[in-house]
Amino acid sequence: MKILVALAFLAIIASLGSALFFMMRGKGDDRQQGKRMARALGLRVGLSIVLFLCLLLAWKLGYIQPTGLPAAVR
Repeated sequence: MKILVALAFLAIIASLGSALFFMMRGKGDDRQQGKRMARALGLRVGLSIVLFLCLLLAWKLGYIQPTGLPAAVR
């Protein structure tokens, strides 16, 4: 499960990097660059949503367990 999450994070970072590349690239048709950048950002959002849903499903099925700090009573 850790490997799957790490690969998903790498894919999200790669998509964000490609959007930055298309944004900073100054040559060519601006409309085409805008479409490519929007597609890369849309892919990033989609990957983030899929990762979140997969984590929720894995928690619900018992593959992962929350390990948060216990609430302290003051």
